[in-house]
Amino acid sequence: MFLVFVFPGQGSQGVGMGSQLFDRYPVVREVFTQADAVLGMPLSRLILEGPAAELNRTVNTQPALLTVETAFARLLAQEGIRPQAVAGHSLGEYSALVASGALAFEDALQLVRLRGRLMEEAVPSGAGGMAAVLGLDAPVVERLCREAGCGVVEPVNYNCPGQVVLAGENEPLARALELAREAGARQCVALNVSGPFHSQLMRPAGEKLAQALTRMVIRDPAVPVVSNATAAWARTARDVSAALLVQMYSPVRWEESVRLLLAFGADAFVEVGPGRVLSGLIKKIDRRARVFNMEDDSFLEKGLAEFKGVI
Repeated sequence: MFLVFVFPGQGSQGVGMGSQLFDRYPVVREVFTQADAVLGMPLSRLILEGPAAELNRTVNTQPALLTVETAFARLLAQEGIRPQAVAGHSLGEYSALVASGALAFEDALQLVRLRGRLMEEAVPSGAGGMAAVLGLDAPVVERLCREAGCGVVEPVNYNCPGQVVLAGENEPLARALELAREAGARQCVALNVSGPFHSQLMRPAGEKLAQALTRMVIRDPAVPVVSNATAAWARTARDVSAALLVQMYSPVRWEESVRLLLAFGADAFVEVGPGRVLSGLIKKIDRRARVFNMEDDSFLEKGLAEFKGVI
């Protein structure tokens, strides 16, 4: 069995995420408590009780998701379930790196807190955004971005066949979406995010984060990681560092990442975190893929028995 843990990114968060597992398992509570101590703030209360507006601030969302996903991964390890590879979507890559042993949880918390603040500050509020284009092939979407005129708009998430997310400045983004509709897009959906993430507009923020990365201890992963920016294996500390240096302003190559894992024999995927976003994308990439979720305790009560039956 080739088992992969996949970790979702921003957009999967919600008030109360992980609450059932928090109530039942000491290892989950320990991770939440550790996060509070490292950041010097009641992050666990924000995760469990909200308010939603505060949790959805990028500067809070990122450490909150990292905390929940790390707690889930440690609970799986306690149950004897360990992956042969890991991958994460955007922010989820940091959770994957913690699970792989490449980054210490404490260091990753500080990095993603800084990452969230830098992303919020990179572009003036309301000056840019993101939108998903459904029903067009990636090369078509890339061409439409080039035709959209002056300004920045570009594909930033290659999620699955027929789903590409754009990010950029408001005017060229709106023009690209208009062209996409004219080209036959099934749907164009504006995303509720605070900025044009993973676009070149994030480059200054990425360069500032790079300074913090140089002060962190990065180890060779004990479990191979697939990088967002390259859709290739990051097997050494040097690979991890190089990928993180450009990750903030590079597209998330999720479809390519999943196809790489499938080509290497991945048999099953566990979405380690809240929601089912990545599970849905993986099934659209390959309907035969076996996907499991652990967003609540139903996985450990019912799904775990089924899951252990296939491993």
